[in-house]
Amino acid sequence: MPVKEKKLRYIFIIYWILLAYILAALVWWFIALNRQNNQMSQYKIQELVTTDDHYYNKLSALKAEHQRKTAQYLGEGAIFFLLILAGAIFIYRSVRRQLHQSRQQENFMMALTHELKTPIAVAKLNLETMQKRKLDENQQQRLLQTTLQETNRLNSLCNNMLLSSQFDAGGYRKSIDDTDFSELVRNCVADFTIRFPQRTVHTQIAGPAFVNGDALLLQMAINNLIDNAIKYSPKESPITITLEDDGKTVRLSVKDEGKGIPVSEKTAVFKKFYRIGNAATKAAKGTGLGLYLTKKIVEEHNANISVTDNQPSGTIFTISIPSSTDKNPHS
Repeated sequence: MPVKEKKLRYIFIIYWILLAYILAALVWWFIALNRQNNQMSQYKIQELVTTDDHYYNKLSALKAEHQRKTAQYLGEGAIFFLLILAGAIFIYRSVRRQLHQSRQQENFMMALTHELKTPIAVAKLNLETMQKRKLDENQQQRLLQTTLQETNRLNSLCNNMLLSSQFDAGGYRKSIDDTDFSELVRNCVADFTIRFPQRTVHTQIAGPAFVNGDALLLQMAINNLIDNAIKYSPKESPITITLEDDGKTVRLSVKDEGKGIPVSEKTAVFKKFYRIGNAATKAAKGTGLGLYLTKKIVEEHNANISVTDNQPSGTIFTISIPSSTDKNPHS
């Protein structure tokens, strides 16, 4: 177990011990006050004169006062107990949340370092090879193509990081225009076909299909879904991209034939830095920002994104965005 986790475990143990001590002291405080109340009530009752004409009235008043103070101590103790317990749970959950976010950020930084170093190293090696060796035209074009792919990866990664920071800070101002969504999809598919010529991509794109949106953001969302499908599906399996427009809603579906996403994680995949914890995912490249940003972009356009199973295996991500021809005021 890492030293940091050991220290945190000791801290949590001390925290719960102190909490148990405080609660025990609160219970003891109630018992002591209640005991003192009983004794004072008994003393006052013993001081009463039984021959007094108002004896029973005074006795009833003392008993009522005793019951009132008992209820007061019980009420105050219960309130303090609940406040302490609620505060302890709130602090515990907040610390756990911060630790979870800290681990996610650490994992993100490690993934980011890998994501940055790999394309830089490949591009540097290709350029050094072209500089030091005399290569024929085909070899040069192949190295240039590989270098271009890696620089595109770097560009996409930088765009995702920048957009994530702008979304979190509320600093991004989207530009809403009448955009041909089908044209954006075709351009994205063409780009990935060039970058990954060995992958099979089936398309069925209806068009033109216009939506009101930011073309740059929508393009990033499409790229993230296609990139996600390529990362998490076998190289020999096809990817299917369909676009439908019924006049009110434009639906983009990206289907892969990978291992799929467990039901328990279908919502979690859209969280920032989240990555599915299986061997296939850990071996794949990624930082955990793609689907998070895609969902943010979709929400910015009053649309929604869903994830379902692709039979017999794989995943289907579907974006449903209002068509610009829809007369719904929310579109």
